[in-house]
Amino acid sequence: MLKYVFKRILAMIPVLFIISIVIFGTVKAMPGDEVTAYFGAGSKVTQEQRDHVRELLGLDKSLPEQYVRWVGRMCTGDLGSSITLKKPVGTIIGDYVWNTFYLNVVSLIVALIFAIPVGIKQAVKKGTVFDNFWTVFSLLGISVPTFFFALVLIFFVGLQIPGMPINGMRDTMLSSFGYSSIFQEIGDIALHSILPVIVLAFSSFASFSRYVRNSMVEVINMDYVRTARSKGLKEKTVIYKHAFKNAQIPLVTLLGLYIPSLFSGAVILESVFIWPGIGKVLIDAINQRDNSLVMACLMFSALLMLLGNLLSDVCYTLVDPRIKVDE
Repeated sequence: MLKYVFKRILAMIPVLFIISIVIFGTVKAMPGDEVTAYFGAGSKVTQEQRDHVRELLGLDKSLPEQYVRWVGRMCTGDLGSSITLKKPVGTIIGDYVWNTFYLNVVSLIVALIFAIPVGIKQAVKKGTVFDNFWTVFSLLGISVPTFFFALVLIFFVGLQIPGMPINGMRDTMLSSFGYSSIFQEIGDIALHSILPVIVLAFSSFASFSRYVRNSMVEVINMDYVRTARSKGLKEKTVIYKHAFKNAQIPLVTLLGLYIPSLFSGAVILESVFIWPGIGKVLIDAINQRDNSLVMACLMFSALLMLLGNLLSDVCYTLVDPRIKVDE
């Protein structure tokens, strides 16, 4: 297993190299001027000041030299500095990524709590009203854009319930004067999380429940399941212990691909709810032409995607012993 993981990590290096070239080239091709973003739009500065900042940011060098210097700094752990927030990029990512992680993990847990039993019951009751209802519900969850559902929820729920927050992560007044206890802070964050968690869990539930249902439909009619039933085992034991155990592989695949999004952010959702996560930071950085922050966030997401794929493959061997890691 360790040999397999080591080989996969080595294989990631050229992939990351190609991704870095694509990210660097794409960001540099974006319209806008980093020097103007550094001083702020409308600032009156001399040409000498602009030239000094251009040299300070390394923009006076050729693109290949800029790329080499950027990659070299990343390899040493230096992600550069944000020209708009005036802070190290690594510090910014560390400050905001955990807000995104919290939101996504909670919504994932909520989605799985409902999606797994619903998907299993759909497979058991295939073709019934129950199955058809949740199939339509799942298709609705996949089809409806996240931002639209978020706006609908804000209007029909957030604005109708007194005291229900519709933006931010904390109450401005409470956080300004300080929380009386850790429990008050946790409660405040939890209250602000309700609407965004519902939106994220709704879309995740749609995908997970369909995967569980389809996997269970394939497994539930196999010979070993019929054999388990013929032995007189309880239906719950047959379904959950025998059938679901072998229907987990597609779910593991989806979870592996979902892992990067736990850290990389729900860009649109965070913008709608003004949630201080890494997704909103990325959107703001793109709008403000903060290239160092944009490239660092994109490379961070790419690395997480590769690690998620690796984790999925490793989990395969834990779920299904028939799969060998050297294949």
